Amino acid sequence: MDSALSSPSAAGSTHSAADGTGAMYLSGTDQTLVKLLVAGPFGVGKTTFIRALSETPPLHTEEVMTQTGAFVDDLAGVREKTTTTVAIDFGRITLAGDLVLYLFGTPGQKRFRPLWQDIARGAVGALVLADTRRLADSFEVMDIIEEAGLRYAVAVNTFPDAPDHSVETLRDHLDLHEDTPLVLCDARDRDQSLDALIALVGHVLDHTPMENP
Repeated sequence: MDSALSSPSAAGSTHSAADGTGAMYLSGTDQTLVKLLVAGPFGVGKTTFIRALSETPPLHTEEVMTQTGAFVDDLAGVREKTTTTVAIDFGRITLAGDLVLYLFGTPGQKRFRPLWQDIARGAVGALVLADTRRLADSFEVMDIIEEAGLRYAVAVNTFPDAPDHSVETLRDHLDLHEDTPLVLCDARDRDQSLDALIALVGHVLDHTPMENP
């Protein structure tokens, strides 16, 4: 997927999608397929975000957390969390009729970093979810994404009990480049999550060289 944003695919004739009734249909139009990552630290809401957006039944690889895992995963700020993603989350959403976004949610724990590198292959950008209760946890994720050379946007998931800060304050604390989009969203809300995703797509498009016809 070396030029996923600029190379239309005939996948419309081979890919199927749900129509809301459980039946499947084949699109008759050419589609541009784009792979994006939904990244962020442990417990930040990646699974919820993809579930809210996916137009097809999302794929989740969640497992129940055990008492043993409590010694490995820091539950500070997410005491209510009972499951964790052990591989990927996957969903699909179509924008503008023919732009199909494949969303790959990545595990947030350090021990899954080799898996993250495999998942990131072929992606053109990443949406980093952040939590104001533990903003510092986002730095390692952003470092990994920058090392991979991916464009990214940041969406602060507004948990009900999280401290409320202005976008300007959050941008300063996250030390974001002035060009990096930063939005607030409730990962449970489809419209807000879609706005965050559109901010990322716009950012990627703005920095993608267009091929000459």
